[in-house]
Amino acid sequence: MNHPKVSPLARVEQEVGLSKITVEYSRPSARARILFGNQPNGNPGLVPYGRIWRVGANESTKITFETDVYIEDQLLPKGTYALYAFPEVEEWQIVFHGNTTHWGDGRAAYNATEDVLRIKVYPIKTIAFQENLSLSFDGITHNGLTMIWTWGNTKVSIPIKVDTPELMEQQIQNKLTNEPSAQTYYEISRYYQEQGIKKEESLKFVDKAIVMDGDTYYFQRVKSLILADMGHYNAAVKAAELSLKLANIQGKDEFVRLNENNIRDWKKLMKKNN
Repeated sequence: MNHPKVSPLARVEQEVGLSKITVEYSRPSARARILFGNQPNGNPGLVPYGRIWRVGANESTKITFETDVYIEDQLLPKGTYALYAFPEVEEWQIVFHGNTTHWGDGRAAYNATEDVLRIKVYPIKTIAFQENLSLSFDGITHNGLTMIWTWGNTKVSIPIKVDTPELMEQQIQNKLTNEPSAQTYYEISRYYQEQGIKKEESLKFVDKAIVMDGDTYYFQRVKSLILADMGHYNAAVKAAELSLKLANIQGKDEFVRLNENNIRDWKKLMKKNN
């Protein structure tokens, strides 16, 4: 018979750069219990210090990394891991464990030699109270994020990094060897411009896109930004003026305003530099 679970299952998926992290865990509630350490009478709380914890309830919590990641500058290969913790008063040990077959925390069968990565973190006390255990992500950028655990008045943060530039470069090289289209050249150029890297290559790629597909407001928009990044403001203004004209024709008001703002700013810089 199916019945409601006291600690319901949750699944969290988070994209980061070109990768994805997935967590599956059960969410116990506090229910006015002492969560970590000992109760006032000296008996153990729900999660005693110094003992393995499954970071949830029911079966072990699983975390899956779609690509390799770095945690405290240590490589953790892509794959699925059981996520364990060893809480203490001042610091916690966080474990990414290679054996995902244990039920719960695998206390009897847990073998530290199967740990793939172990780090130290330092819990903090929060003002806000979290009734159900929460595993979430915040501070998301192209290159990383922070995994956050909160339960009761305790919060733990785990920084995770991904090598998005390397993954992106692999993707770019693959695209360039497979009959790249004008859109391919444009997207590579835009990525380089957004990252502030490879300016000469970026300009070359957007020019290839223009030769192949002709002028568009977005091709010329990116070209103007690259030229400005290179300090070629006169050429940047010309490209932005063409982008503005083409955007006007197609009713792309946002790009009209963006180009107008850039043209005004770049003309001021030209006057200042003369």
